[in-house]
Amino acid sequence: MPRPPSLLSVTTAVPPFVLEQEDVMARARILFAESGSDIERLLPVFANAGIARRYSCVPIDWYTQKTGWRERNALYLENALNLIEQAATQCLAQAGITAQQIDQIVVASTSGIATPSLDARLLARLPFRSDVRRLPIFGLGCAGGALGLARAAALAQADPDATVLFLVVELCALTFRSGDQSKSNIVATALFGDGAAAAVITARHVPGVPALVAWGEHTWPDTLDVMGWQLEDDGLKVVFSRDIPAMVRQRYRAASEEFLARSATAQGDLAGYVVHPGGAKVISALEETMGLPEGAMTHAREILRDYGNMSAATVLFVLQRTLETCRPGRYLMSALGPGFSAGFLLFDVPGK
Repeated sequence: MPRPPSLLSVTTAVPPFVLEQEDVMARARILFAESGSDIERLLPVFANAGIARRYSCVPIDWYTQKTGWRERNALYLENALNLIEQAATQCLAQAGITAQQIDQIVVASTSGIATPSLDARLLARLPFRSDVRRLPIFGLGCAGGALGLARAAALAQADPDATVLFLVVELCALTFRSGDQSKSNIVATALFGDGAAAAVITARHVPGVPALVAWGEHTWPDTLDVMGWQLEDDGLKVVFSRDIPAMVRQRYRAASEEFLARSATAQGDLAGYVVHPGGAKVISALEETMGLPEGAMTHAREILRDYGNMSAATVLFVLQRTLETCRPGRYLMSALGPGFSAGFLLFDVPGK
């Protein structure tokens, strides 16, 4: 069997503007009331989201302005590039390597359009080699952190001399649309934040760092309408099914156990979980279906509280916090995204 790739470093980055949940709720009350929405009935979504603050690439006053798709995407290009540059620079330094030593770059993002891709634009800012291989990934949504890391691990494993840089960035707050009175948009207004993350993976065995031992995914049939984007004239319209927590309770455990079985791992072998915190109800559903007590997924709840839902980037924030404090053992990373799909990745944390 090929040797499991080594995870050399994980770093995260957020934009400069802090959105306190109370301030967002106050602005939302005014904006949606002006558009004729029955916002008072839905305001408890903000209080029940389990979020204290989030980060945004634009100040809170921006959200009161009328903006179109072109302006929003221009903001995405500028700020997404700034964030992945910051995350990449920190991650390379933490791994103790230079940009010249990177053989492949994988970038996952679904909250904007970039052609040339973000990785190509990053080459103009950091001194990567001209022969570096690039893989931009679009469309994985919230699952992009787990599945993107899995793609990077697979590329590293396929090339025993490779060192791969994985980057993920999402600017979900830019998708806010004041004219959309749907419950999905109001839920997104209560959840979404901006952030980026980076990881360096090498095919070489490096003692003392986590090893990425297996990865996989599961896509449920007839679920394309559960989660995603619809493109409107003023930007991306969020699609959220109210049935997501129920689907997690009914379907997630069987899919995760199938993946674990293929990896010769039982749930009882796991030292812990690294999950994408899509929302407070989703975390509770994950804890319930996996037979864990309420509140057991501590790091997922902490990241949701401190950063909100940053789509694909969020699970890397949870991973970083987990690695700072976790005990040795095998961990299951997972995230749910459009498709409707679950991405899985197993990693082993060595003893100190």
